[in-house]
Amino acid sequence: MSIPHLVVVMPAFNEAESIAGFIDEIRDCVTPLVERVTFVVADDQSTDGTAAALADITDVQVERQAVNRGHGPTALAAYRAGLALSPDVLVHVDGDGQFLGTDFPVLLRALASSDADVVHGVRGGRTDPWYRKVLTGCVRLLVALASGRGVPDVNTPLRAYRPEVAQALVSAVPDESLVPHVHFSLAEVHSGFTVRYVRVRSIPRRGASTTGTMWGRGPRIALPPARLRTFAVEALGEVWRTSLSPTAPLRGIHLIPDAPAGAAKP
Repeated sequence: MSIPHLVVVMPAFNEAESIAGFIDEIRDCVTPLVERVTFVVADDQSTDGTAAALADITDVQVERQAVNRGHGPTALAAYRAGLALSPDVLVHVDGDGQFLGTDFPVLLRALASSDADVVHGVRGGRTDPWYRKVLTGCVRLLVALASGRGVPDVNTPLRAYRPEVAQALVSAVPDESLVPHVHFSLAEVHSGFTVRYVRVRSIPRRGASTTGTMWGRGPRIALPPARLRTFAVEALGEVWRTSLSPTAPLRGIHLIPDAPAGAAKP
């Protein structure tokens, strides 16, 4: 297989310590499968020189956000910037480096060898604090009950998309969404998109400092931070209003036949 143009999009906040090395690792692993790869990093107003760490890398495009908005809106900004480059395949991954470069070809081969619209990287061996695992499990159960179908890793940030499908999803989700990937997963189920799931390995965040992660680095924190508790309540309300309620606008997204790539209607 040979992909003419792969675009890898990343939201990032204070990842100067490790993001360039993570990009190098991904590039080395996907080069045998692609003719060209471009990395798009949406920098959420980092204060540690993340943008400067990437300034001299020719295949990296940094999109500095005007204000700090958090992970969800920054991920959507990364998607939009990547789609503007007209990729043949688009991959999303967080900039904190919690995946191995060797898993990226797995996603690309799965997308190319099937009729899938999207491939999810289902995380194994997660080292997140217990409360984040509990939150993920609760959301997974809620999704299964509401949609009638289980999604193995509903909020995974590692996904490979056909660009017209990614465009349809991004266009339908509110710009300020807290959890766009949860909405994507639900819309994919409700709309009948073909989704394939592959197992990937989750590793600890690569940076040594705690400033690049919203909720703390790992299991040393015994209780959920107040910010996470507030976020969880707000996110669950957003998921209900936007994707799960009987009148939710994202109950169904359909590509429009014979329309330009990316056109969609809810």
